[in-house]
Amino acid sequence: MAISRLTIPSIAVFISALAFGYAALAAAAASVKGDYFHTGAGAHYLERAKGDIVTVPVRGNINVLMGSGANIVVLSGNEGKFLVDSGIKPSKEKLQEALNNLSPSPLKYVVNTHWHWDHTDGNEWMHAAGASIIAQINTLKHLAETTHVDDWNWTFDPVPAGARPTILVDNVKEFTFAGDTIKVEHFGAGHTDGDVVVYFEKGDVMALGDAFWNGNYPFIDNEDGGSVNSAIAFANKIIDHTTDRTILIPGHGQVGNRAQLIEFRDMLVAVRDKVAALKSRGKSLEEVIAAKPTAAFDAKWGRFVISPEFFTKLVYEGLPARSKEDPS
Repeated sequence: MAISRLTIPSIAVFISALAFGYAALAAAAASVKGDYFHTGAGAHYLERAKGDIVTVPVRGNINVLMGSGANIVVLSGNEGKFLVDSGIKPSKEKLQEALNNLSPSPLKYVVNTHWHWDHTDGNEWMHAAGASIIAQINTLKHLAETTHVDDWNWTFDPVPAGARPTILVDNVKEFTFAGDTIKVEHFGAGHTDGDVVVYFEKGDVMALGDAFWNGNYPFIDNEDGGSVNSAIAFANKIIDHTTDRTILIPGHGQVGNRAQLIEFRDMLVAVRDKVAALKSRGKSLEEVIAAKPTAAFDAKWGRFVISPEFFTKLVYEGLPARSKEDPS
């Protein structure tokens, strides 16, 4: 359990968490409702982690491991393994087994596509197993400081030193590994201010983290440098950097392609435009939610951890307020 990332309300809860892990933490804090780890996405990921890890072959020696928070991408070679995202710590033993089933080679690198818990909670044990952690500099900033996310009703403490990225990316960094050229690239702010994509040139495979949720409404971290507009701009950059042959691996959802990313982008634009029009007319958040601006998309996109109402809130709050000089 990543105790150091969770703000513990009392010594009693802290002791319980040390002794019993995530389950004891949930029991000791049962009176807390509406937060990330009890009713939000974190609760879903913890429940899913009780199941098996699913290994999905992608192309060549690239696979995806599903079932430990976010999707984990693995490039295997004789010299070791190059991973994208580290999942969550409760899955450690199952992930170790799945990784060993791919090959006996050791962990060498892990890229964090951004700072969120479901993508970084495994950093500490993977670093202890020999992996160097790679991330954009803003991701290190968020992991190294106390970060409260209002939309999750949760405060994350700084991660331990061993869980922090030590190879930092400003805009782009290239690696040669397992016969492939790997480009880790930051296109500016996306759904956070530290988003990166990881492109495996030989395989023509790109890992996108939460810049792409395939078939699901995404979380957008307005408090940590993201917004719906920057998420759209980031998706457009990915579209420009890929072809119809490129395999795209989302942070959540099934392995996809460029056409599905374009569909995701188009959904973001359509919902953004509807919400922006209502907000520009002075409509409150409650009024915009009641207008159901996502209705045309809910049957497909609204069935995972981000509900239509929550997604509407994220889009609304990420848009600029109407200017006082705006007469509309």
